[in-house]
Amino acid sequence: MKMEIHKNLEEKMNKTINALKDELASIRAGRANPAMLDRIVVEYYGSPTPIKQIAAITAPEPRIISIQPYDGSALSSIEKAILQSDLGVNPSNDGKLIRIIVPQLTEERRKELTKVAKKTSEDAKVVLRNERRNANDRLKKMQKDNEITEDELKTAQDEVQKITDKFIKMVDELTEKKEKDIMEV
Repeated sequence: MKMEIHKNLEEKMNKTINALKDELASIRAGRANPAMLDRIVVEYYGSPTPIKQIAAITAPEPRIISIQPYDGSALSSIEKAILQSDLGVNPSNDGKLIRIIVPQLTEERRKELTKVAKKTSEDAKVVLRNERRNANDRLKKMQKDNEITEDELKTAQDEVQKITDKFIKMVDELTEKKEKDIMEV
């Protein structure tokens, strides 16, 4: 049962790390990154559709994102969705594909994005700590129900803490990497 709690904890924490990776990928750094467009939803035949489902998105050069819709009629709605997004970029439409030139970030904007990355990672840490608390609560309940001894409880809680520390370290590493990415000129 203790092992099950630890395994369950690791699974939940892995999901949190994956969510953090996705969230950090969508934060714009100095380079063009197709993941920047992941949150953009396009009005396509009357229904909101994620941009990556209706177009091929590539970064042929470090500062350019190329968007080629599978259906040419979606070109204008993709362009409109990008303009309405919070990316702060101007798409150029040549009739077949859309190019986005990612401008150089200002120092002020870099610092702002770094703060966003830190906040995102702090949110992930809160989730990890909540998972730790839940696991410890389950262990305490097991001890209260005489399923495990006090020594086993202590050992299991130490293991929960080790798992939590490992994942918090991963969050810190991911955040540090993203901050370097953002601050890179």
